[in-house]
Amino acid sequence: MKQTNLQKAQVRLREKFIKNGVKMSAPETVYFSKDTKIGKNVTIEPYVVIGEKVKIQNNSKIKSFSHLENVKIENNVTIGPFARLRPGTVLKSGSRVGNFVEIKKSSLGKNSKVNHLSYIGDAVIGNFVNIGAGTITCNYDGKNKNKTIIKHKVFVGSNSSLVAPVTLNENSTIGAGSVITKNVKKNSLALTRSNQSEKKNYKRKK
Repeated sequence: MKQTNLQKAQVRLREKFIKNGVKMSAPETVYFSKDTKIGKNVTIEPYVVIGEKVKIQNNSKIKSFSHLENVKIENNVTIGPFARLRPGTVLKSGSRVGNFVEIKKSSLGKNSKVNHLSYIGDAVIGNFVNIGAGTITCNYDGKNKNKTIIKHKVFVGSNSSLVAPVTLNENSTIGAGSVITKNVKKNSLALTRSNQSEKKNYKRKK
């Protein structure tokens, strides 16, 4: 089968990046844009799509089935697998984005982590922040996109909803399962959780 111009362009891009030291175990499954920029000692696993305006610095790893478009990735960053990075995303050095995480128009600070099953949109996240599994920023109110600001060393428990506009100040903690609608003071614990009820000797309906 004769190669199309697009296929030929992809072959040339893959060969260029391999020559420049990019590590790819299955380069035929990785797609680049003509303006993709990649630094030294970068590893790209199979089935990664890199759209326009992507810049990857040194010592980073892009795991399988990740999609990147118009993002800036600094040094020593790990992404994926199954991560979606949308336009306006900046990942600072040492940060980590895990599986089934979507980030849009947000910055993730140095050594911060969003490891699983989260949506981060229109957010500014500081350094050494941990975002628990299932956390979402509720950035759209039906009319406007609102900002979430998460400052340094914040810990967000799993399955939390952060209703923007909202600010989580330094070293604060968000209890798992919380819906946060107000700013959180530094060094404090915020949680919204109803009391657990229990019925003794309960029998299921048959």
